[in-house]
Amino acid sequence: MEKLKIKGAWNEMKGKLKQKYGQLTDDDLTFAEGKEDELYGRLQQKLGKTKEQVRKEIEDL
Repeated sequence: MEKLKIKGAWNEMKGKLKQKYGQLTDDDLTFAEGKEDELYGRLQQKLGKTKEQVRKEIEDL
């Protein structure tokens, strides 16, 4: 997903991810510009999914 699109809709996506995966915290979902890879890495660890699976999950929201 395009970086600006993620940034613009991140609060909405964050809420949906927290609903779907109750174990995620605000710290897990902190989005800082230029730190997308770090975010994906945290989600990979927490959810036990590959980077591509995490990207797909976010894109499908």
